[in-house]
Amino acid sequence: MPADDVPETFHVTTDEQLRAVSNLTRHRIMAVLRFEPATITQIAARVGLAKGSSSYHVRLLERAGLVKVVRTRKVRGVTERYYAMAAQSIVLPDSGTGQPDALMRHAVADLEAAPAEAERHVRMAHLRLTEEQFAELGARLDALADEYRELSDPSLPDASFVFALFRPASHEQTGGESA
Repeated sequence: MPADDVPETFHVTTDEQLRAVSNLTRHRIMAVLRFEPATITQIAARVGLAKGSSSYHVRLLERAGLVKVVRTRKVRGVTERYYAMAAQSIVLPDSGTGQPDALMRHAVADLEAAPAEAERHVRMAHLRLTEEQFAELGARLDALADEYRELSDPSLPDASFVFALFRPASHEQTGGESA
């Protein structure tokens, strides 16, 4: 399916959609479908699941509108379905106060599961920024992610780019004490 036919964004708005994307296995299935359609068998092999489990998770994603069948073909009398993402990117609602951020949980799980010998670039920097600087940095990071997403080639190995730019709660807000 040409990328032109795929909407730019899909906004997660319902509880069913949020439950679907909050699951790590389904997150990994969506990562498989990020660049090209795949069958249940192909998804199962890439994610390391049994075909039945893979089918179950794909059905939940399809019911939530996050993935869709983009083509079918007959193979020995059986209809094989190819699934793809329903949009180029998924926009999650903001986490509520005190609730874990599903996207960051998945990113950390993926980082921990990545081969230890693989090249990584992980960094945390504590900054003090004006509101304008904060907004500019966020916009620059968004633009950088968009630029490299446009350069992505499905024939190349996957690479994940995750960033979190936020203002942490102060000790006064959390009731904690300074060390």
